Amino acid sequence: MYRSLEQCLNDLEKNGHLVRIEEEVDPYLEMAALHLRMHALKGPALLFNKVKGSRFRAASNLFGTVERSRFIFRDTWKAVEQVIALRNDPMAALKKPFKNIGTGLAALKALPAKKAFPGSTFEEISIDELPLIHHWPMDGGAFVTLPQVYTEDVDKPGIMNANLGMYRIQLNGNDYIPNQEIGLHYQIHRGIGVHQAKANAKGVPLKVSCFVGGHPAHTLAAVMPLPEGLSELTFAGMLAGRRFRYSYEQGFAISNDADFVITGEVHPGENKPEGPFGDHLGYYSLKHPFPLMRVHKVYARKNAIWNFTVVGRPPQEDTAFGALIHELTGDAIKQEIPGVQEVHAVDAAGVHPLLFAIGSERYTPYLQQKRPAEILTLANRILGTGQLSLAKFLFITAEDGQALDTHDEAAFLKHMLERIDLKRDIHFHTHTTIDTLDYSGTGLNSGSKVVFAAYGDRRRTLAAEIPAAFHQLDGFSEARIVLPGVLALKTAPFTTYEQAAAEMARLNDRLLQQTTVEALPSLPLIVIADEPAFLAQQLNNFLWATFTRCNPSHDLYGIDSFIEYKHWGCHGPLVIDARIKPHHAPPLVPDPAVEARVDRLMERIFK
Repeated sequence: MYRSLEQCLNDLEKNGHLVRIEEEVDPYLEMAALHLRMHALKGPALLFNKVKGSRFRAASNLFGTVERSRFIFRDTWKAVEQVIALRNDPMAALKKPFKNIGTGLAALKALPAKKAFPGSTFEEISIDELPLIHHWPMDGGAFVTLPQVYTEDVDKPGIMNANLGMYRIQLNGNDYIPNQEIGLHYQIHRGIGVHQAKANAKGVPLKVSCFVGGHPAHTLAAVMPLPEGLSELTFAGMLAGRRFRYSYEQGFAISNDADFVITGEVHPGENKPEGPFGDHLGYYSLKHPFPLMRVHKVYARKNAIWNFTVVGRPPQEDTAFGALIHELTGDAIKQEIPGVQEVHAVDAAGVHPLLFAIGSERYTPYLQQKRPAEILTLANRILGTGQLSLAKFLFITAEDGQALDTHDEAAFLKHMLERIDLKRDIHFHTHTTIDTLDYSGTGLNSGSKVVFAAYGDRRRTLAAEIPAAFHQLDGFSEARIVLPGVLALKTAPFTTYEQAAAEMARLNDRLLQQTTVEALPSLPLIVIADEPAFLAQQLNNFLWATFTRCNPSHDLYGIDSFIEYKHWGCHGPLVIDARIKPHHAPPLVPDPAVEARVDRLMERIFK
């Protein structure tokens, strides 16, 4: 059981999971580029021993593979799985008391332990002494990307009612006063947002502590969706095999095992522009006002190590985080939403934009026919649950004698497209919320959602070749089959929604002049793209470009579409306009000069 981040890194190195980089590396773009290169190769964790401009070391890619994460937590993983399962089903303790007594004791031993502030262990430093890692060329400054942000409820203070979350922190740049101000980026429904709202109502500042490093379990605890009653700090102790040790210094909580601690206050109504930042959708999140944190004190352990990651177009290290969480929480979604068998937030599409789900259809015997019914009610539950509420697209079906797996994206889409009734099975939610980081909507955190609910017998055989009508289609070109039943087309670049509506009307008219909707049953989906060949190149390209560049209410059309009693549908193929729009955030593009330097660095490190 590790007592520090350094002990973990030494263990990883001893077992072939870590490489030390002795050359000096620039935190401006180079460290991030090297991390991205190593992660793409499924390579080892990295320990940067010489960070330009800082006396502190830095580590990354610890959680780069699920296998490495399992190795880190190999001594405690099974026990923690049992506790999570027990919390989802408290009656298990009564049904099998002898089986669960061990996990109960493990939970008691994991309760946070209050200690004296270890003043001799920490030194006081300033923000500009940290490894200020700048990840992408257009980023607004340096960011903390693996923070453990700690806040307490002003109405119920104390560690057992505290929140430990992972919210990005901008350390410099923009209008921040150096060493005195930093920026916090989080969504208001998160735990810290609730705490800030209560502090604002009382007119008092919210005390915030940001921990970096420490046992890797502390980092994972900050992103875990935990059962009710199990605090992040207790979970951190269980997974670390060692109680979370904390203290208070001048009213601020301190993680005694962290490598770095930044303390400060968020005062009511104080905001400053935060960003841009290269984010997990594969685009920049732009500059927007977010809470300002006035820095109180910054501490560093002796020989501290700065732990970081890099986010960008998936898959990245946070993909492995997601897989680890899914493995640990298991069937939690079944407990939360009875009738739901499986929900998969599709990583290749940036996680939040796209959900695949499998539900139950127990209404069928009463309806005397196979059609979506129960899955429609389940869809509403899914879109009203936690982080799933950020989704824009939900594809949901129910098993009917076939073994379905939402993680096999191509097979799942095939199943849906074979069965969907485009006249009946498309359901919109307009003027609603989406992910703050998604710029496809009508404003910050504003957009729409659509549910595709398909169930029943197979309706069509999907086209594997381009139908004849698309070979000579004036104004539309470069037709490509992306998947069976999915065709990508190119037209002029997007200008306005009015122009787009006119273009889609022309597509509708020209198709119907050459053929009939009855002649196109094998092609349920057409995607209008800037680069059809890019979509057809690989499944991940299709998932990413199609679902991150589309606002359902504005960008979905249909061949021979109609509105009947406020229900929208189409007799022919569904059309998704996935072109880049002027209001979209720019995609993440690496700096060529930095990439060339990293090429040379990789050659020297791994010669």
